[in-house]
Amino acid sequence: MKITILIPAYNEAHSIKEVIRRIKALNLGYKYEILVVDDGSTDETSEIVKKMNNVRLITHKMNKGKGTALKTGFNAANGDIVVIQDADMEYLPKDIPSLIKPLIEGKADVVYGSRFKGKLYGMTFSHALGNLGLTLATSLLFGTRVTDMMTGYKVFRKYVLENINIQAERFEVEPDITGRILLNRYRLVELPIEYHKRKKGKAKISKLDGVRSLIWLLKIRFRRH
Repeated sequence: MKITILIPAYNEAHSIKEVIRRIKALNLGYKYEILVVDDGSTDETSEIVKKMNNVRLITHKMNKGKGTALKTGFNAANGDIVVIQDADMEYLPKDIPSLIKPLIEGKADVVYGSRFKGKLYGMTFSHALGNLGLTLATSLLFGTRVTDMMTGYKVFRKYVLENINIQAERFEVEPDITGRILLNRYRLVELPIEYHKRKKGKAKISKLDGVRSLIWLLKIRFRRH
């Protein structure tokens, strides 16, 4: 059993080193690799990662979006289990051991870390409302109760990623992945996590991304492209 911890990053020089340090401090009990996909950063993100031991780095020459960064990472991952870890310290690596447990025990194909089942620190009302609205739409469209569709903590058996045709290039990748998982009836488990609003750097997602995500949900549900 091997685990890939995949970190998509774009201009996260202020936090990427600490995220990796915390991952390395974990006792996962299995072999693992840390894979960073730098999606065309214009700051020192790549330079910082290059100086760290036992970290694989893939760089995009220009910014292509989170969806494209994830697809690059999924294709390069060597693990039987793939964990998405954001680089901005909004999601804490200490939650990873509990998130991989259902996969290791054979009780799930996919695990989502749910912010709304866990603890929220600093999430704005508009951010929470947007997330809950998209999550409700997901539950209604696909007939399966989900509590946090847009979570950045998603964990997969590698074969799931090999069997769903992810197409989204930017933040619509969250509904793209979720819709395909639900349509294919993979076993999805949600577990509580902590969420902390970023203290440094600029948030990448916007209200327009929320609208695009809703449109993408509808496309997946009714067009099944």
